[in-house]
Amino acid sequence: METYGKILLIAMPVFLILVLLEKWYGKLKGLDTVPNMDMISSLTSGVTNVTKDVLGLSVTILSYEWFVGHVAVFSIQSTWLVYLIAFIVLDFSAYWTHRWSHHINVFWNRHAIHHSSEEFNLACALRQSVSQFFNLFTFLLIPAAFVGVPTQVIAVVAPLHLFAQFWYHTQHIGKMGFLEHILVTPSLHRVHHAVNPEYLDKNLAAIFIIWDKWFNTYQVELDDVKPIYGITRPVQTWNPIKINFQHLWLLIQDAWRTKNIADKFTIWFKPTGWRPADVEEKYPVDKIENIYNFEKYNPKASKSLQIWCWIQLVALLIFVSYLFGNIAQIGSPNMFFYGAFIFLFVYALTELMDGSRWALLFEGLKCIVGLGIIFFTGSWFGADKLFPFSTIFFIGYFIVSLGGTRIMNYEL
Repeated sequence: METYGKILLIAMPVFLILVLLEKWYGKLKGLDTVPNMDMISSLTSGVTNVTKDVLGLSVTILSYEWFVGHVAVFSIQSTWLVYLIAFIVLDFSAYWTHRWSHHINVFWNRHAIHHSSEEFNLACALRQSVSQFFNLFTFLLIPAAFVGVPTQVIAVVAPLHLFAQFWYHTQHIGKMGFLEHILVTPSLHRVHHAVNPEYLDKNLAAIFIIWDKWFNTYQVELDDVKPIYGITRPVQTWNPIKINFQHLWLLIQDAWRTKNIADKFTIWFKPTGWRPADVEEKYPVDKIENIYNFEKYNPKASKSLQIWCWIQLVALLIFVSYLFGNIAQIGSPNMFFYGAFIFLFVYALTELMDGSRWALLFEGLKCIVGLGIIFFTGSWFGADKLFPFSTIFFIGYFIVSLGGTRIMNYEL
């Protein structure tokens, strides 16, 4: 937990710089694929995901360590070959986890956030789930456990495998020759994020495209079929917390509303998007009928609102960096209160981006909670011990934040 937080203190600014470089390069070339509000939404989604992970807010039903203890036939040392085996097994596991997430109703909820952007850029790679509370698919790592790959090796390789999936979320790199037959490339992943009928649910691999070729989900990017990005039931919000639970909420409602008893139980495991006939007729949901003729989600955002949202994003990154860098000192249960504050921060900011009439209410709640923490504890989770005058800084921030949001909200 603490180690992962330290890694993220390095990774977060690197990812942010790369996202900004992509935007700068796109503007230079006359193809800006990173709209401001979409980018901020993606970055806040990344913040919620890593906060959840650092706090350990998920449960593994059967851990990899348990499998090693029960099915390992060999005991091997941590050589480069062992790391390679771990990487390949993790990639195999990622393919099937990904495939099931695309094809089974209940599992789509954990993955919809990643496809929710109607753009395709490095920032959207950071749209990762906070709705995955249970890790059900550790059994896919049994091949590694069987040959005795140590738990520590998996722990090192897993974040590297995840980070290696960042670079190919871009429209600025064309086809890459022979690599198209070996690795997931930007071209192949553009296909995966597209909703064109030719591309839907294709190229599910994380690193090695060989899995798609073996299991018949491989599709090249066609010269005459431009990818259209997003999902067929648009989320219509910048709020990543809402996006994370939209599909699950629809499933719960459908299961409750249907008169068919069997459908109440089978809806969860039906193909993604399936709804009971009686519910679909009575409670239709918005769906894109013509992917080549729909309006992307883009509520009015003045230049001043966009600047204000960038200021708030920087503040959010400061808050979350302090959490990751000092999680041991903050300790439990305070770190969970801190995590809840981060989620409230993201909710308030993205409600403002949506132009919601509730934005000021959530901003007020955020600032009251922040000031309350300082009032009752005397500082911002002990920050004054490391940074003199930090208490004054945080008090000033909450006052300015509420006032600035009030002005922005009035403009809307």
